[in-house]
This record gives sequence, structure tokens and C-alpha cells, in this order.
Amino acid sequence: MVSISKDIDFTALAADIKTWGLALGFQEVGITDTDLTHEAAMLNDWLSRGFHGDMDYMARHDGSSGSNRAVPSTIVPGTLRIITTRLNYEAPAARDSWNTIEDGESGFVSRYALGRDYHKVMRAKLQALATKIAAAVDGFEYRVFADSAPVMEVALATKAGIGWRGKHTLLLNRDAGSMFFLGEMYVNLPLAIDTPTTEHCGTCRKCLDICPTQAIVAPYLLDARRCISYLTIEHKGSIPVEFRRAIGNRIYGCDDCQLVCPWNKYAVRTVEPDFAIRHNLDNISLLTLWAWTEAEWLNRMAGSAIRRIGYERWRRNLAIAMGNAIRSEQIEASARGAISAALLATQTAESPLVREHIDWALNA
Repeated sequence: MVSISKDIDFTALAADIKTWGLALGFQEVGITDTDLTHEAAMLNDWLSRGFHGDMDYMARHDGSSGSNRAVPSTIVPGTLRIITTRLNYEAPAARDSWNTIEDGESGFVSRYALGRDYHKVMRAKLQALATKIAAAVDGFEYRVFADSAPVMEVALATKAGIGWRGKHTLLLNRDAGSMFFLGEMYVNLPLAIDTPTTEHCGTCRKCLDICPTQAIVAPYLLDARRCISYLTIEHKGSIPVEFRRAIGNRIYGCDDCQLVCPWNKYAVRTVEPDFAIRHNLDNISLLTLWAWTEAEWLNRMAGSAIRRIGYERWRRNLAIAMGNAIRSEQIEASARGAISAALLATQTAESPLVREHIDWALNA
């Protein structure tokens, strides 16, 4: 293990790190220790219920003696502190989310995915911050994470004082709601740590009540198997029929629990150029999206988080949204006919997975 000088003022260094982080474009930087004992018990209970669905990687890092997620030093030996960062993502000038959701002819894409892949943006900023720290401290060792490893980011951000876990399980911040990304840096420095903030959800249960599939089965408890974000992004196979009508026109993710949250009236629009809206994804018709060939889709989704689900699952999601559009009384008959015709025109050429969803769209 590399030795760090005992002459360093780690309280002052922590303050410097926060200043550098803000200068690099983060909206907030917090620091915490590595104790996640309480959070580990909650994770193990959640996994034991099977609420992680097909996300086997979440259980794969968990063993009988404890979770790698909850013991940071098993992921990065020598870790003493975790630096957590917050980066706003709500794009300026985006179409109102509710307007898009209520417009059955359009496809709704979760607001976080309208621009460039956040993994790349966050990782670049974290690496830049690490470079600043390395220039100031001999023997500095670290590893950065941007939703890329078994890291309990909400728990860490809560301990670091950046916010509190809302009843929808996302992190909430009094000054920014929940429309932000989190990134972490595991470091071998005994930095001064921050104090957790208090919770401010009170008796509110709007996020539970609005969830289209009732995936938030209790405050602070999400059954991912019912969650539209999980179904349209993480789930690889056929989407259960029982959830297809509830999905509506949500073709990549779902923001309902965030959109209804009172704290998101304080959400701050991003100034990050990489999060600017691409290809009109905030306001684009299902027919236009269905007309994209695989080559066109791959080209347009280059650099986007959406690309990771692949063209087949993208078409699967579109087929469900188009089926719901066909059944919508809010859409004119001519538009419903055009959507039906578009599905029929490609039906035989699609993969078995997509064909199944087209069959449902046309016949259910």
C-alpha cells in the first residue's frame, strides 16, 4: 500500500477537492467513509425478494459473508473514503414531459437519455478531478465509477450529505430534486467527511400512487420486475403482457415518479453541452422512429446511453407503444391506421421477439 504523508491537512484538502469539482462542472461534491453495514442489510433483503429481476449482476457481487457493494475495499483495496459527485441532466428547451406522455403518437424517452451517454461525460469529469488531486498529493490512488460497477451510489451520496433517499428509491436534493447523475471516486485518502442531511418526504406518497405498474410496492421499496425503466431497458426478453398497456408510449425508461415529485420543482436545467437533446428525442413520432433502419438507428444512437439496449429491444418497445396508440381514443382514426399499416409492413421481417410484440399490438 502506498504511504500518504501525515503532514497533509485533510480537512483543507477536502475543501479544495470540492472547489475543483465545482470548477469542472459538478453541481455538488460530498465525501463519506466506507461503512455501509446498514445498507448491506437492506440490499440483501431486496435481493432475497427477487426484486432485481434479470439483473443477475446485482446478486453476483453478493456473497454469504457480505456484499462487495457494501464493502468498498473489496472493490478497490486501500479505499478509505468515497468522493461522490452530482451532475444535473435536465436539458433546457425540452418538450414538457407530460405533454409527450399524453401524446400517444409520440415516443417518450426518459429525460436522462436525451443527450450524450452520461457514463462518458461523468467518467471524463471524475478523471479530470482525479488528475487535480494527483497533482497535489503524492501516493494518491483512486478508481472512478459512473454507474459502471457494484457501487451503492444512492447510499453513498446519502451518507455524503448530497441528499436523501426518496420513497421512489432515487436520491432527492432540496435544491435540485432528482434530475441528476451521481458519480463516485474511491480514494486512499483519510479526508474529512460530510454529515448526512435529513429526509424531507414526509407523508407524501405521490410517487407510489402515480407509478403506472405499481412497481413501488412500499415506501423506499421498488420491485424492478414491475418497473417500466427496467422492462424497457434492462429486461432482455418478452415484456409481460400484464404490463404492456400500462407502458403507454414510454419507449425508453419512465420518469413518472420523478415528474410528480414536489421536489423536482427545484430541478435545475443543465448547462452541460453534452446533455443537449439529440435527434429531437424529446418530441418525435412513433412512426418516424419505426421508420429508422438498423443502420440509421445505430448511427443516430452513437454516443447515446440508448444504444446499449440494441435495435431489437428498441423495436420491441416501439411495437408496444404503437399498439397502445392504435387503441387510443385520443388519436385520430387516420393516424391509428397509419401506425397499424407500418407494423404490418415489416412484421414478417422482424425477429421472433419483435414479431410477438407486433402481434400483440395488432390483435390484443
